[in-house]
Amino acid sequence: MFSDYYSILEVDEKATEAEIKAAFKKQALKWHPDKNPGVDTTYRMQLINEAYLILKDPDARERFDKEYLRFKEYQRQKEQNYQKQRRERENEPQEPTSQNHEKTGEYDDYAINDDILKKWMDNAKKQAVDLAKKTIEDLAGMTKAGGNAFANAALTGLGSAIRIIIIVVVIGLIAKTCQS
Repeated sequence: MFSDYYSILEVDEKATEAEIKAAFKKQALKWHPDKNPGVDTTYRMQLINEAYLILKDPDARERFDKEYLRFKEYQRQKEQNYQKQRRERENEPQEPTSQNHEKTGEYDDYAINDDILKKWMDNAKKQAVDLAKKTIEDLAGMTKAGGNAFANAALTGLGSAIRIIIIVVVIGLIAKTCQS
């Protein structure tokens, strides 16, 4: 499977290192679980991290760019074939198979030619999955710590409120006793 890291990060293939870093941050913020309650953003975050891991490394990016050119040529040929078939069968409408992959930037109909790049991309995918799992664990830990802190603060506040009520009642009783 080929992942179009440029489309995932929404940058041009001629983007600078700084533009790629900025795009990564923008996409990470856009797809962060805190910004998308109720939406499972784990897979999208994995793709964003995977794309950044490859594109930020100069050697990996150079290999990716060479493969990206082959991929673009493959897409162009595929589209030409589709248009040719469509002209031949005017009465049988067809959809190009690559259109349904544009949202995710992943194309399972294209095989990567560069074995080293494939290995690096697979490794980046594993690292992105591990990072997503770690992020989820950290988020769960922070949520638990926040809940514990809230509970402790609530108990402390409740204890203080009870003390104040007792003091007010005692003062009220003393005042009543003094008046009698």
